[in-house]
Amino acid sequence: MAARPPPRPDARPDNSSASVSSGGGAICTAPPAIVSFAKPDPFLVLRVHHIGPLGDLCGLCVGYERGEWRAAQFADHIMDWLPEFALTASECQTLGHQNATKLLRMAAKRIYQTEKFKRRGEFGELLLHIAIRQVFNSLPAVSKIYYKSAANDTVKGFDAVHVVGPPDDLELWLGEAKFYSDISRAISDVAAELRKHTDTDYLRDEFSLIVNKIDESWPHAPVLKRLLQPEVSLDEVFKRVCIPVLLTYDSNCVGQHSGCNAKYEQAFRAEVELHQTRFRESKLPEEIRIHLFLLPLLKKSELVKVMDRKLQGWQKL
Repeated sequence: MAARPPPRPDARPDNSSASVSSGGGAICTAPPAIVSFAKPDPFLVLRVHHIGPLGDLCGLCVGYERGEWRAAQFADHIMDWLPEFALTASECQTLGHQNATKLLRMAAKRIYQTEKFKRRGEFGELLLHIAIRQVFNSLPAVSKIYYKSAANDTVKGFDAVHVVGPPDDLELWLGEAKFYSDISRAISDVAAELRKHTDTDYLRDEFSLIVNKIDESWPHAPVLKRLLQPEVSLDEVFKRVCIPVLLTYDSNCVGQHSGCNAKYEQAFRAEVELHQTRFRESKLPEEIRIHLFLLPLLKKSELVKVMDRKLQGWQKL
């Protein structure tokens, strides 16, 4: 299959420590339209960006402050994205001084409500949402958290359903995320999931679910619904589908440095390029372009603790 050229990202590869650019549930039968909101100020650095016919590599860097990895600052940035990720478009549109406390509390509760959060994928889904929104200026087509069938249920299927590009050249981005500490296990598990999720029967079932959750008033609805109809060959669909994959892991490089100097940047690049090679060698589906986002962490467990404290605080607002 001749690969389509990759979409133009909002962010450029980092050559000068510049930040990634930024711009300004029960199931219901007629969810509010998804619209584009101003994005939070940039935080992550797109330190490595390779563009290839089979997909991109994006190496995202959290960075340091006064010799310390920026865990608390990163958690604050993640929380800035929580309303857009966890609330419906109509809820976001009504967010104001009169209901801010209520809606922020609701957003936090939709992520998780019990101590089982350590085994859940919501953090990974949120990080994937942040990455593709900021780097490729995507728009969410379906809110996974909004469609939870019951409180604290894990959402099945793809971890993100976004679109990229104008209506006359729309791409459907079906994302996968692994919020792990071990990169080897993350690569192994996501490769197996990608093979399963690109099976013909699985895709047809997933497309049917997506179509039924798209709001008719959403501007991209007619184009996306036509693309996912069962009468359209998967060969044609694959030309307009991309799978963004986000993997986190506890990084040797991050742990061995305390600042973003030239030595760190060289080690960071070498580490993520090595993991990209391992990822590409893991028997991936060949029909669909896969964009790999690698997000090295100091310690996943520490970030989870910080995020949990903040979410617990928001739930008590």
